[in-house]
Amino acid sequence: MLAALTGLGLSTAAGLNAYIPLLVVGLIANLTDRIRLPQEFAWLSNGWVLGIIGVLLLAEIVLDKVPVVDSVNDMIQTVVRPASGGVVFSATEAAARLDGSTWMSHSPWLSWVLGIGIALAVHVMKTTARPVVNVSTAGVGAPVISTVEDAGALGMSLAAIFLPVLVVVGVAVLALLAWWAIRKVRRRRALRRSPA
Repeated sequence: MLAALTGLGLSTAAGLNAYIPLLVVGLIANLTDRIRLPQEFAWLSNGWVLGIIGVLLLAEIVLDKVPVVDSVNDMIQTVVRPASGGVVFSATEAAARLDGSTWMSHSPWLSWVLGIGIALAVHVMKTTARPVVNVSTAGVGAPVISTVEDAGALGMSLAAIFLPVLVVVGVAVLALLAWWAIRKVRRRRALRRSPA
């Protein structure tokens, strides 16, 4: 159960920012014994790989703070974020082995599918909400919401690794935010359709 929560939390974080959970998992695996990566994911803790992820993270942090550029970046990230979600969910399958959980071990493809699906769902929510935030705040909200997303991705990544039970709270908060964003988009569309 804890392995599934770890995978859920890391994949959710990847939907917000592809590079934060990759960097967190790689650094923790490199510097501690808290995460033991399966052999096929050992590359994730390599210093060069971590350096490249760090550079990509810095670019993502800057680009995501600029209105309009953030939407273009979100289009590019439509492939990157789900792939990152699949990697972090599958890489932490090591936790499943430590837990003695067999349902992921017997179906290795399942962890990829779950990770990709979760990250994609969060990414779609983010991509849908961001233009609404940009328009409704005249672009001023872009750096604020981006910073909140980055902090959420970092917090969710750390919670997924160190306190997986908190992932349930994080996902509930994201679901609430998604519900709010969907209502706001529907309300805005209804106002545009109504006769003047």
